[in-house]
Amino acid sequence: MRRLSTEDLATDDLAGREQPDRAAPGFAAFERIPGGLESGLILICDHASNALPPGYGSLGLPKAELDRHIGYDIGAAGVTRMLAHRLGCPALLTRFSRLLIDPNRGEDDPTLVMRLSDGAVIPGNRHAAADEIERRLTRFHRPYHAAIDAEIDAALERGIVPAIFSMHSFTPVWRGVARPWHAAVLWDSDPRLSRELIDGLRAPGDLIVGDNEPYDGALRGDCLFRHGTLRGLAHTLLEIRQDLIAEEDGQRRWADRLAGLLPALLARPELHEVRSYGSRTGPVPPI
Repeated sequence: MRRLSTEDLATDDLAGREQPDRAAPGFAAFERIPGGLESGLILICDHASNALPPGYGSLGLPKAELDRHIGYDIGAAGVTRMLAHRLGCPALLTRFSRLLIDPNRGEDDPTLVMRLSDGAVIPGNRHAAADEIERRLTRFHRPYHAAIDAEIDAALERGIVPAIFSMHSFTPVWRGVARPWHAAVLWDSDPRLSRELIDGLRAPGDLIVGDNEPYDGALRGDCLFRHGTLRGLAHTLLEIRQDLIAEEDGQRRWADRLAGLLPALLARPELHEVRSYGSRTGPVPPI
């Protein structure tokens, strides 16, 4: 691993103070995979990439740090692309690292721009004051969410109420403790897709599937709160353990598994109705 020189660190430490003309003109915030809205499903992948736009360097981090789970959700993008192809549904994936700004956090979340992540100090975020965070929201965070809204709106305009499926991955070891789950389904209060997905994944008997563990799906302001809970759309978040999908073969196996499971779930009419289930995080406005 190459050790960053003083010059490297100095350059990257300025990333949090970049001016708009340095903030990656032409760098697309998201990737859209086209698909048929009649599938009734929209795939999203919030942490698809560990890329950083020009002008932000490496945020002062060695490549090895960006390549681990703090930089992105390892394997999640590959599963998302393969699953979109198999199901013929649209998908939206970020093209920037979660360390630049986390699209799975609300705009007022204190972890929106991380200065410390799993023991790694992020030098390029040290000087990310309010104006720089606003710049990153404008260039990266908001365009991704606007694209999700546009995909949902296009479906609704055609009389199709889509379900939202969010793809993530988690590290197999956290703070020295091995995690036993092969996958986890995270959800808040709407059980329509999540309960059936948990049952379907557990049915063959070869997987340990967490139900809101190792994380809880009730996070106010996160991506599914914004696009699922507040809009009354059926939604779920699937986390797959990263060692199972780090390579293409594993990604293919999981895409095949999900492609065999999801069509039957999506055939249920209640998944394509606008319903308010509220949130365990507190009151939500009426739809």
